[in-house]
Amino acid sequence: MKLYTKTGDKGTTSIIGGRVDKDDLRVEAYGTLDEANSFIGHAMTLLQGELFQDIYLELEKIQHELFDCGGDLAIVQKKIPYKVTEDIITFLEKRIDVYVKEAPPLERFILPGGSEGAAIIHIARTVTRRAERCIVSLKKQDEINEHVLQYVNRLSDYLFAVARIVNARSHVNDVEYKRSAIVFRDKEEKKEE
Repeated sequence: MKLYTKTGDKGTTSIIGGRVDKDDLRVEAYGTLDEANSFIGHAMTLLQGELFQDIYLELEKIQHELFDCGGDLAIVQKKIPYKVTEDIITFLEKRIDVYVKEAPPLERFILPGGSEGAAIIHIARTVTRRAERCIVSLKKQDEINEHVLQYVNRLSDYLFAVARIVNARSHVNDVEYKRSAIVFRDKEEKKEE
């Protein structure tokens, strides 16, 4: 099998059900998800071992789900069933809830950083946000699997929570934005005010 086909030498690429320019919004959207996936893979090389085993396995699962998201975004033939469903979104929400409870209290905005693993997770998070913006633009012009947009939105929240846990388990403080007011408060604290 050859790795090169030469079919894209004139600036077009195949998607499921047709051919489009390489700068088409569909290609930009799933290409950006691929970029996020690569940063997740990089983070996984730093999160091996017992301390991060749960996170590592979740990130591995997410890598497959991001491929599913990309595949769904590449579909222009409406007869092909989508792979991304609501259950994987629910899984992310449950994991976010677990990590929020494990993390130290959060009052201020934080800057990407801390440990090396957390910093790479933050990069994956920001690339995921860019992918989300691409998907929103694509949705304005064509039909998409709505679950992909929801998944990507939730994934960036999950990655934020995971970056904080990586720092906490590594005994590294999150980097607080120094000029931030207190913006996050516990619901019980708000009720008392």
